[in-house]
Amino acid sequence: QVQLVESGGGLVQAGGSLRLSCAASRRGSSIMGWYRQAPGKQRELVATISRSGTTNYSDSVKGRFTISRANAENTVYLQMNSLKPEDTAVYYCNIQYVFDAYWGQGTQVTVSS
Repeated sequence: QVQLVESGGGLVQAGGSLRLSCAASRRGSSIMGWYRQAPGKQRELVATISRSGTTNYSDSVKGRFTISRANAENTVYLQMNSLKPEDTAVYYCNIQYVFDAYWGQGTQVTVSS
């Protein structure tokens, strides 16, 4: 079983920044990503990054969020700038390996207007 530990959520004013991190207990991940789920809505993709560093972002966060990873530490980061109230959600990391995938426990991000 792989353990994922998320951190970095919190309450911030609109226009502010937060940085999320997610550390996995096992090495060798392929795709690492962040998803979010707002109240009453389905979980949606925020960003993903491949082992080689290829990134993919949802249109709603392009230009504001940056995903990165540290392979040596089995960790993925999400730098969130210019936050908006509509970014309020529980953010989940997702770590994929060759044969399995795992979700983090979720971290709350709340952006006040």
